[in-house]
Amino acid sequence: MCKQQYKSPLQQMARTTLTDFWNDSCSISELQYALEYGAVGATTNPVIVKEVLKNEIDSYKDRIIELIHEFPTASEDDIVWKLNEEMAVAGAKLLFPIYERTKGQKGRISIQTNTKYYRNTDLMLEQALHFNNLAPNIQVKMPTTKASIKAYEEATYHGVSINGTVSFTVAQAIAVAEAVERGLKRREEEGQDTYMMHPICTIMVGRVDDWLKTVVERDGIILDPGCLEWAGVAVMKNAYKIFKEKGYRTQLLAAAYRNHHQWSEFIGGDMSLTIPAKWIKRFNASDISVINRINEPVNPIVIEQLSKYIPDFNRAYQPNGMSIDEFDNYGAVSKTLLQFLGGYDELVTMIRGIMITPK
Repeated sequence: MCKQQYKSPLQQMARTTLTDFWNDSCSISELQYALEYGAVGATTNPVIVKEVLKNEIDSYKDRIIELIHEFPTASEDDIVWKLNEEMAVAGAKLLFPIYERTKGQKGRISIQTNTKYYRNTDLMLEQALHFNNLAPNIQVKMPTTKASIKAYEEATYHGVSINGTVSFTVAQAIAVAEAVERGLKRREEEGQDTYMMHPICTIMVGRVDDWLKTVVERDGIILDPGCLEWAGVAVMKNAYKIFKEKGYRTQLLAAAYRNHHQWSEFIGGDMSLTIPAKWIKRFNASDISVINRINEPVNPIVIEQLSKYIPDFNRAYQPNGMSIDEFDNYGAVSKTLLQFLGGYDELVTMIRGIMITPK
């Protein structure tokens, strides 16, 4: 079919390639728009929930007040999580027909465990198991830290489709996939079903670039600045190649958009892209050709420059660039955890303001 028969490049990609896309938000209006163009998933985290509430507070304020009255002894944290769960369930309902049609391989919404648990395997696992019961098509996100690797294995063993997020490196992605394989194997050895499960590992490609730009500024490094727009793409393409070679059952997911390469360079890959609403609209309005680029290597000169001048690029790009013990202190991980923790605090403050407003 010719390009003119599709409403947009994203719709063409969704209908003619292996590459799926999600709406990178739990906003119902944004998800409805994305579904029109072929989206098959959605996601949430503390920062996303905060932004949805800021932009759509009129749609949620009455329900927040109802929750406060329904649970008279609940803290603002309790209300935050009840609201977060309800938002995820609402998105899950919209996506459920896709989930049924694809036998669990698409049509999921991710909900993220409390970022404050990033050092505690047991608390992440406990919350993951709770979230898994909210709806059949829930996917549970946990940050890819040292403590989460065991949580991924255990959650997978218990039938949870996980999403390893706060991930920026090939080493993290491999650790997620290996943990999932261990969990799947344990289930299968006991005769438990795995065919409806669909584990995901997110690489936040734009945040890879963000971090390396911070390093360049901090350390006074001089290199071709254009190279910094390709670092995350290079990391993702290397991870994708390794995943295919090893036959991991975890699918890669690209997140955190800063330029169109972080979409267009992945077209054709057996992967998903979680795209914010503003970028969905930009990509829909673009004239970028929908052609298979996933197997086109990043310019070797770019890889050479990044490898030569930025040690943190090598840590992200090489499959043995970091040990699991080093995950928590990688700059992009620390920076993102702090942002998520800050976003959660802002969200709690918003709920607190509604809860204790003088009558």
